[in-house]
Amino acid sequence: MSGRTSRYPGFYRLPLEARVRWVAEQAGLTPEEQALLSNGGLTLEEADHLVENVIGRFALPFAVAVNFLINGREILIPMVIEEPSVVAALSHAARLARAGGGFHAGSDEPIMRGQIQVMDLPDLPAAARAIEEQIEAIRTTAEAATPSIVARGGGFRGLETILFPDTPAGPMLVVHLLYDVRDAMGANAVNTVCEAVAPLIARITGGRVVLRILSNLADRRRAWAEVRIPPEALETPDFPGDLVIQGILEAQALAEVDPYRAATHNKGIMNGIDAVALATGNDWRAIEAGAHAYAARNGQYRPLTRWWRDEGGALHGRIELPLAVGIVGGATQAHPLARVALKILGVSSARELAEIMAAVGLAQNLAALRALATEGIQRGHMELHARQIAMAAGAAGQEIDRIAQQLVAERNIRLARARELLQELRGSATGGFDQERAE
Repeated sequence: MSGRTSRYPGFYRLPLEARVRWVAEQAGLTPEEQALLSNGGLTLEEADHLVENVIGRFALPFAVAVNFLINGREILIPMVIEEPSVVAALSHAARLARAGGGFHAGSDEPIMRGQIQVMDLPDLPAAARAIEEQIEAIRTTAEAATPSIVARGGGFRGLETILFPDTPAGPMLVVHLLYDVRDAMGANAVNTVCEAVAPLIARITGGRVVLRILSNLADRRRAWAEVRIPPEALETPDFPGDLVIQGILEAQALAEVDPYRAATHNKGIMNGIDAVALATGNDWRAIEAGAHAYAARNGQYRPLTRWWRDEGGALHGRIELPLAVGIVGGATQAHPLARVALKILGVSSARELAEIMAAVGLAQNLAALRALATEGIQRGHMELHARQIAMAAGAAGQEIDRIAQQLVAERNIRLARARELLQELRGSATGGFDQERAE
């Protein structure tokens, strides 16, 4: 829609109802779609059709991150996540990125990889040659299994043969089918193709087919994003921009050499990516598996991002990772709120969604590294965590904010203290705390 923006200073200060109205205006949500945001978007009957043995529903917060400018387009980011501070930090990082023109993202064609494992082969190289000689027959069989994807321009894109002469189960050959799945995540399509092609592979090689399934290391389906931020945009009252950049680069250096730090570095990246995956009905577990396998592709687990300083002193960042996501099929269409999330994003292809998610991961990493390089990660996080502690203690309504503020002021964010404060608040005639005791 024309005039769309993701920039709203002080968005978090708006009452909840006002936030919903503004997002609805930006995304063109209908009254029915707005109602889904308040009721969870999934009936028990719908839940019962999604998975087996349903006994209820489990709600998580549905939020939006603001300020994103990606490939010149204003984008609101729907997120489903329970961890405090993630959405706020992400929105702040996106605002910083605007100083350098926002995020620039790209992606590969949506090619997934299926694996067919063949055993009991006396001559692995000869079996591999036989398969490669029958590539057209394999193509025909594969594409006949998924006519709807082929009609949309997808289909067979080639194969690879991998020989494993020495494994705990004996020699084996693995055929990798490369398949363009267009706007689907692709798991069902690739599994269907592997099942269809497996008997042909068995006949060609004379071997015994065992596994026939996709790989979640979707290294032919990568997405990437880049950002440039001038030093003045990173300044804080206590830290000049150059010093913030130095701290970010030092934190990045530790992640490059130490897998213990790299694991935490990448977990922060996935905070943002997983939250978008959940909101849009995508398989966050598959995304996690692919991302972490990709991080270790060279034999050592490493960060998914790179940060460096250019000759002019500006901070540059880049992320690259496999992102097998879809906008059709599965929960992306079956879950009503997933459809709303896709409408809020305004995406028209799976590649566009992947590019947005890559930018979100880069922004989340920027937010974490900037916090580590300045006031520390805990300050903002604990302020929001205090609200959760207040709620866990039984606080409701305005009590939540009052108790959370007192916990932060005391720097004593514990459940036991929250219960004490709640008892004081409810027992006081004036509705205030015993300040002498609190201090």
